[in-house]
Amino acid sequence: MSRHSVYHEGSRALQDRVGVRDTADHVGRAIGDGIKPVAAAFLELQPLLVLGAADPGTGRVWASPMTGPLGFVRATGPHQMSVAGGVRAADPLSSALATQGVQVGTIALDPRTRRRMRLNGRLRPTARGLAISADRVFSNCPKYIQRRESYEVVAGRGTADPRHAAELTPAQAEFIASANTFFIATVHGGGTDVSHRGGNPGFVQVDSPHDLSWRDYPGNSMFLTLGNIRSDSRAGLLFLDWTTGTTLQLTGEARTSFGRDGERRVLFELTEAIETPSALPLRWSAPEYSPANPVPAD
Repeated sequence: MSRHSVYHEGSRALQDRVGVRDTADHVGRAIGDGIKPVAAAFLELQPLLVLGAADPGTGRVWASPMTGPLGFVRATGPHQMSVAGGVRAADPLSSALATQGVQVGTIALDPRTRRRMRLNGRLRPTARGLAISADRVFSNCPKYIQRRESYEVVAGRGTADPRHAAELTPAQAEFIASANTFFIATVHGGGTDVSHRGGNPGFVQVDSPHDLSWRDYPGNSMFLTLGNIRSDSRAGLLFLDWTTGTTLQLTGEARTSFGRDGERRVLFELTEAIETPSALPLRWSAPEYSPANPVPAD
């Protein structure tokens, strides 16, 4: 895969502004379109996959979780990932994930090992779930991933109805402010991407019932997420309660702000929020915070 196809104009603009184009070119060599045996083995050990896409009807971008027994996500060829099952009918991506050719981004993040793998491509519905033809496959470093030793599957979850709103409730704002992890889906002309953001509780600020912000910590210098946001402001966020399984999905628009000291902050304006109590059957152990996490400012 050529460097030209790895980065689009939005990512390049940010790399040049920060002065990391050479570093990005070096790191970008890890991006390919094939699923290596070590990646295939990793996928089969994951109970959670997060997908991102734009809803074909509304154009809104969402990030949605899928769970299943080990092996529900697997490589079914050097350039294809298959997923058994699907999202709930009420999920905002249910239509997108049933549509042939939709561009999707995925991330498999394993808190037990602090490893993560991203695969982006085009979706094809199947009799068992869905298959994704890979355009991009790559792994990231363990920065900002909170380690969790184990999980258990809790029966009886996944029956509650989702709650839709155009602004955050005080309880949702408190949930976000206490979060140490979220996922973000973004789009550009050539595809969709899902990434992870992590930090100590308080790293995401709720500035109003319609507005969130967070500092963009130093990462791999690719600027895939912020590059997408520069080209297309639509974004979807997913917050998980790693104990109760409750999910909070947000869709809206994002932009990046640069401070005088060079600090980057992402500002997110909410369009719609969907909270689903006890949506996921996974109950994870308590987190061990990443040593890379900066301490949030008071």
